[in-house]
Amino acid sequence: MSRRLPAILLAASALLFLPPASVAQAQQQLQPVERIAAIVDEEVILQSELELAIRNIAAQYAGRENQLPPRAVLERQVLERLVLVRLQVARARQQGIRVSDQEINQTIASIAQQNGLSVDGLRQRLTADGLSFEEFRRSLTDEITVQRLRQSFIQRINVSEGEVDAALDREATGGRQYRLSHIVVGLPDGATAEQIATGQRKIEGILNVINKGEMDFAAAAVRYSDSPNALEGGDLGWRSQDEIPSAFAQQIGQMQPGQILGPVRGPSGFQLLRLSEVRDSAQAPAMTVTEYHVRHILVRVNDRQDEATARAKIDTLRARVVGGAAFQDVARESSEDTNTRGQGGDLGWFPADAYGPDFGRQVTSLEDGGISQPFRTDAGWHVIERVGMRQSDVTDENRRAQVRDTIGRRKLEEEYERHLQELRGEAYVVFRTGDRAETTPGN
Repeated sequence: MSRRLPAILLAASALLFLPPASVAQAQQQLQPVERIAAIVDEEVILQSELELAIRNIAAQYAGRENQLPPRAVLERQVLERLVLVRLQVARARQQGIRVSDQEINQTIASIAQQNGLSVDGLRQRLTADGLSFEEFRRSLTDEITVQRLRQSFIQRINVSEGEVDAALDREATGGRQYRLSHIVVGLPDGATAEQIATGQRKIEGILNVINKGEMDFAAAAVRYSDSPNALEGGDLGWRSQDEIPSAFAQQIGQMQPGQILGPVRGPSGFQLLRLSEVRDSAQAPAMTVTEYHVRHILVRVNDRQDEATARAKIDTLRARVVGGAAFQDVARESSEDTNTRGQGGDLGWFPADAYGPDFGRQVTSLEDGGISQPFRTDAGWHVIERVGMRQSDVTDENRRAQVRDTIGRRKLEEEYERHLQELRGEAYVVFRTGDRAETTPGN
């Protein structure tokens, strides 16, 4: 349990053991106990945290307040967001994910610089906006922690070459991007027939309101959607077909802007999907890189060979090459790089920075056929011979990498969404405020 709850209970129970004359004095000294908005497993969300989050949302909608849902609905949506954040932070800590004070200090300094402020200036700006610096720091820590938890799921994602090939084939026949919005009516894991029927009636009612023109899709999302992005009007942004769940991709490809798909039953509940805009995918620009063909000789520095000995040896080997010996022959005889010695020190073709900046500077400073002076890297002492230089077209390779990343992001989103549903379904959550007060655990 969070330390806040025992502290409150201890402060209250201590009055029972005070002499009568001391009770009044103790009561004067006690500060008002802050209200609890929700209990989330072993943590609490305070009413002040909820109020601050609501004020931040209201500030984002300044001049558009009529687009916000009624106070009770807004409070529910914001509180649910805070619950999800608290659950994710707790899970990240269980997995050993930590954000150091130094990292937070660096991030705050960067934010201040981007806004043309000093850290003290940022502190003053936050105070003027009604946000304490400590609260800002805590929120930033939570945000970075959640990002790292999400990133930890990347290792679960696999994108096959076949998936990349199929995506490229679709793109070649007229790739497009789609701007989508959605409205979600959530269902709990293991929903009963009655819960499913209620959810279906609600999503059909929302669609009916939209179709009658009583409310546009974005406003309905803000007011009714259970999705974490409800307050953004359910906007999902621009997505290629490979970023759209396969269950919807084909149907969306046949829709016209403004049309709505659904209601459809998805893993999180019932959903409406609206196609807002369509545009042609931007073709990847031609991309070339400069590559170099290089041979090298390496002499290592280690317990058996000190710095001076290694330097003397590399000087001798270079002198042999400059004196007329074939570079590859000297490399086969004397290089201590076992990976390339059998190939005469041949490193093949590579971009200049492939082996680090120090190595790259030596490569780019030579002419074809040139022999470098001995130079030091972490690996030891080197002498290199630049064999050639060329321009290579890597457009296809770059495009494959982009497509692989796109498919990976869609899979990551689906995987993480499932994780959030499981996390929320397993959590002990009790609301102490609003229209969901005293909600039973897991709902």
